[in-house]
Amino acid sequence: MSIPNSVKLWLQAAKLETSDLNKSRVLRKGLEHIPDSVRLWKAVVELANEEDARLLLHRVVECCPLHVELWLALARLETYDQARKVLKKAREKLPKEPAIWITAAKLEEANGNTQSVNKVIERGIRSLQREGMDIDREAWLKEAEAAERAGSVLTCQAIVKNTIGIGVDDEDRKRTWVADAEECKKHGSIETARAIYAHALTVFLTKKSIWLKAAQLEKSHGSRESLDALLKKAVNYNPRAEVLWLMAAKEKWLAGDVPAAWAILQEAYAAIPNSEEIWLAAFKIEFENNEPERARMLLAKARERGGTERVWMKSAIVERELGNLSEERRLLEEGLKLFPSFFKLWLMLGQMEDRIGHGVKAKEIYENGLKHCPSCIPLWLSLASLEEKISGLSKLRAVLTMARKKNPATPELWLAAIRAELRHGNKKEADALLAKALQECPTSGILWAAVVEMAPRPQRKGKSSDAIKRCDHDPHVIATVAKLFWHERKADKART
Repeated sequence: MSIPNSVKLWLQAAKLETSDLNKSRVLRKGLEHIPDSVRLWKAVVELANEEDARLLLHRVVECCPLHVELWLALARLETYDQARKVLKKAREKLPKEPAIWITAAKLEEANGNTQSVNKVIERGIRSLQREGMDIDREAWLKEAEAAERAGSVLTCQAIVKNTIGIGVDDEDRKRTWVADAEECKKHGSIETARAIYAHALTVFLTKKSIWLKAAQLEKSHGSRESLDALLKKAVNYNPRAEVLWLMAAKEKWLAGDVPAAWAILQEAYAAIPNSEEIWLAAFKIEFENNEPERARMLLAKARERGGTERVWMKSAIVERELGNLSEERRLLEEGLKLFPSFFKLWLMLGQMEDRIGHGVKAKEIYENGLKHCPSCIPLWLSLASLEEKISGLSKLRAVLTMARKKNPATPELWLAAIRAELRHGNKKEADALLAKALQECPTSGILWAAVVEMAPRPQRKGKSSDAIKRCDHDPHVIATVAKLFWHERKADKART
């Protein structure tokens, strides 16, 4: 060869050969001229069987001792004891190379030496720092994710434990670590995210927000057992965090273990005796497991202890479900004396009277409710509907006109008026109202959905385009347009 020191020419010459044996001969000839060419050595190793590759790599690392990938390739082909020796030599030659320490940790993990994994990474970080290396936290987190993908979970955990706090100010740790974990979760690196939360919880034992994030990770990607174990720890360190108790109880209940859920709530009650959320969770378990008397008793105790409007509302719902009309009425009336601005109690009392045919009484209740809650749209709509039933369309119009004056730019009130006109066959009046409604609420999804529904068939496609332009991503518009495609037998378009 006229240029014996050209690596490219030797590689090209090898490619011209048809058999691996001849290719290898050409490459070895090239190495006689260029013994320190990493590319030629790699090409020879790739053509060799495992045993020959191992022998070749021993020679390679002598000729090219500063190329980490060659040391790592040799370590992978060696037995455990020999691999340790190879990696030790590699560290001597390349003391600033993190990959050698990470490979050493993976080697220990693969051979069942679980206690050694963290020690290797810990020693590695110290050694690299002594060599003047900056530990790049982001780069090491990527190495943790790579270790997870390779199945080296303990190595992943050790990397996180020893590097996650480097370069992070104390006041930024919580925010930074949660962001790191959530980012890893997005990548599908669940073990890395789990390791980050595990470390964060050794520092922030009493931060319920981190416990909740960790619990959500287990709920999505772990097992019932791992979630249960985590929540037990969480309530142990945060006994007054009702959200953690409630999550623990709910998970047991969802798993069908009602006694365990009840036991957790009893523990929670002992830790937070005046928590209304705990009382209501206990009530829900009893009521949904067909124990109405026990559910009633719990709510009665909660009311005695000064329960909020929610307790009174739940109490009335129980009596309604059980068909106890007089008790339902009593609870709603007493609740309204305590909480006159809680619109749901007015709504429930009015609906109860309407249900049993006391329309005039129901109307009076809705009107009283609106004196206390003039901006409550469900009360206005209920009163309007009742007036239509009792006195007809003109009375409904009057109620909705007054409602719109008191609550301008409220699409629901306009839509109720439009639908009432349509029910009575007044298409022109409905169209006129819709035009006014869009002037007042130009980006309302429910109104634009009505535009599409009310348009003549030839105009619906154009109106659909207008609606999507005005209210992109609005669920009412999307559902209406999808329904349109469905009626036209364009199922694929409806789905997308």
